[in-house]
Amino acid sequence: MTSYSLSSQTSSTGNPAGNTGANSKSLSHTKLEDKIIYLNQQFRLEENFDLISRNIEIGGRKACFYFVNGFCKDELMQKLLQQFMEMKPEDMPDNIEQFAEKYVPYIEVEITREYPRVFASVLSGQLVLLLEGYEGCLLIDSRTYPARGVDEPEKDKVLRGSKDGFVETLTFNTALIRRRIRNTDLTMEIKQVGVSSKTDVVICYMKKRVDMELLQRIEERIDALKVDALSMNQESLAECLFRGKWFNPFPKFKYSERPDTAAAQILEGDIVILVDNSPYAMIVPSSIFDIIDEADDYYLPPLTGTYLRLTRFLIALVTYFLTPTYLLLMQNQEMIPEFLRFIIIQDQSNVPIVIQFFLLELAIDGLKLAAINTPNMLSTPLSIMAGLVLSEFAVKSGWFNTEVLLYMAFVAIANYTQSNYELGYALKFMRMLTLLLTFFFNKIGFVIGVVISVGSLCMNKTISGKSFIYPLIPFDGKKLLRRFIRFPLRSEE
Repeated sequence: MTSYSLSSQTSSTGNPAGNTGANSKSLSHTKLEDKIIYLNQQFRLEENFDLISRNIEIGGRKACFYFVNGFCKDELMQKLLQQFMEMKPEDMPDNIEQFAEKYVPYIEVEITREYPRVFASVLSGQLVLLLEGYEGCLLIDSRTYPARGVDEPEKDKVLRGSKDGFVETLTFNTALIRRRIRNTDLTMEIKQVGVSSKTDVVICYMKKRVDMELLQRIEERIDALKVDALSMNQESLAECLFRGKWFNPFPKFKYSERPDTAAAQILEGDIVILVDNSPYAMIVPSSIFDIIDEADDYYLPPLTGTYLRLTRFLIALVTYFLTPTYLLLMQNQEMIPEFLRFIIIQDQSNVPIVIQFFLLELAIDGLKLAAINTPNMLSTPLSIMAGLVLSEFAVKSGWFNTEVLLYMAFVAIANYTQSNYELGYALKFMRMLTLLLTFFFNKIGFVIGVVISVGSLCMNKTISGKSFIYPLIPFDGKKLLRRFIRFPLRSEE
């Protein structure tokens, strides 16, 4: 068996606690008393009330448990201790491997001789058992994490379909995907990222359908990450994986809280990345058409699904073009056809229209933030109050015109047709830029704003390096048609 040096293994994890360099003993050949002293020092049991050490006797030999209070299953602990306490000296086998096979009737048991593995296992919730006279120690996966129910996510609701959603517990999320894909090709690789956090990251894919080149690239990038912690879960991982141009606001990934969406993307050959403590699945690669897609498109009949999809595309375009086009027409009223002359502002504008639009853009975001921080019991009356005050009195005070309020109200509501926050804000930023350019440079500014927006969309790249607007560029007519029309599912002949 390989002997592991305590000092070298500890230094490789960057563990600052203890003087590891002064102690050259190995976990394999150290006496139990020395192991306990060292682990007590590293875990700082006197300072950490939730780290528990329990000294017992098993078959006439001294033994010691280490675990985190709140992470271990009490019933399992009770059964194991009851079994160990009944053992006699003649029952003890010659090595720890035989002990694990014969006397630890639990599914997930591992033997390790590495101190860093012991530290990571205990802090992640596993139970560690050290026995006198045996090399190494036992890692018993008896974890139970605090978790909420797999209820339907608030943001990704559907009219018809599954009502479950991802949660912050990683094993629950992988189980929800496994439940939908009962195929041996489904692969779930786990990695740890972060020197301090050691956050679990799972890469899910179908072995025979995934782009192996892209998979290898993602794995290499994750393995090469040198960060202290993924403090912002998927966002931290996304910023480390894809260092794109920060000034391009269009999203690089698709996020979903729905296990059915994640499973469908895996079956199509995409890669899903799950991060512990996050209820979101990161789907790569993702084009603009993938991001706009929603589960309702497939849970409803093809005709209805197609209508909803086309409606979202149309509304996305309207939310971008509505206010800049209206500003352009107000600055060039001779361009307005006779049947649309009613859109001209009749009342005198005390505040320039462009400033009204910008103030309302900021006010809408302010109302969103206020709604997030408002207690549920007060949200309805405060919303009614805000709607009455900001609409009627804002017009009477002379700050805003009714036409400007109408168009911005439509834009604010229409933004919620997109489930992706990043896409909604990307359209918002492009709209504000086009407004500004139209105000200063009139027709030329409007054209420049549209060109910049289209250019940003076309120049955005997925993590695979492919076009963000594929199959439009490069053009693939058959696949592009399927992006707009939801064809019925047919059985394979």
